[in-house]
Amino acid sequence: MSTLLNPTSSSAARDEAPVRRTPRRQRRAGDRNGRYGYVFFAPFLVVFIIGIAAPLGYATYLSLFEERLVGGNVFVGLDNYRRALGDSLFRAGLWRVALFLVIQVPLMLGIALLAALAIDSGRLRWSGFFRIGIFIPYAVPAVVASLMWGYLYGDRFGLVRQVGDAIGTDVPDLLGHSWMLASIGNVVTWEFVGYNMLILYAALRTVPSELYEAAAMDGAGEFRKAWSIKLPAVRPALLLATVFSIIGSFQLFNEPNIMQSLAPQVITTSYTPNMYAYNLAFNGQEYNYSAAVAVVLGLVTVVVAYAVQVRSIRKGQGL
Repeated sequence: MSTLLNPTSSSAARDEAPVRRTPRRQRRAGDRNGRYGYVFFAPFLVVFIIGIAAPLGYATYLSLFEERLVGGNVFVGLDNYRRALGDSLFRAGLWRVALFLVIQVPLMLGIALLAALAIDSGRLRWSGFFRIGIFIPYAVPAVVASLMWGYLYGDRFGLVRQVGDAIGTDVPDLLGHSWMLASIGNVVTWEFVGYNMLILYAALRTVPSELYEAAAMDGAGEFRKAWSIKLPAVRPALLLATVFSIIGSFQLFNEPNIMQSLAPQVITTSYTPNMYAYNLAFNGQEYNYSAAVAVVLGLVTVVVAYAVQVRSIRKGQGL
């Protein structure tokens, strides 16, 4: 009763109450766990600094200089970047891989999604054999795959031409100007469908079986299950595969570089931005300008990948 009438006494009692402190043993355990966390994180940090941060920093540093006959290596600021933005060869290669991205990536991911849904449905015979068979091309090196498909495309000696001649059909020149980008897209799709299929299939395997059972009790068929359960569940994995594919499209190098020897008049040294940067550095000895082209290409890749990721997240949240 006195406490209610005298609020100051209650506040004084609270002030005089002993403060609970964390036992020393628990503090030591927390500090020790924190140190262990840094120890486990250190290998990744070292690899990141050596393999990613340091090369990026050095490329940025090189892009700010220019090698001249008189004066040697001279600081030029952003001149190399202005030259890259106005370079018609670089812009043509950039638009070419952008077109490649818009057409090839949806087709590849669509095929990978259909394959993952078919395997996960449980209605596909020999699903294990099918899964291994569709993944095997990913294990084939890009150089071997490009050479193999390049010889299949050959106008005089390729299997496609031989089959066309055998059935009396005029087939297009798959190594010509009109078909070269589609031919490269076919090679890349053949290589990476299995890789993306495994990402999507792994996401499908995490869906609880109770959802399928509840849907079956409600009378839902396989198409309804795929539309209402599987596709929403696989959306994060599909976003991840899309971001990886965007990065791979802007980094397109191995396939056109190998097939250049089969069609040198079609695939030039600036056919893709990566090829352009490579040939500037190692054939033209323009290391500084090549570094600027590489930095601009990296920034474009980051912006596009981030924009796609943000749009997908907002779409998933209904924003």
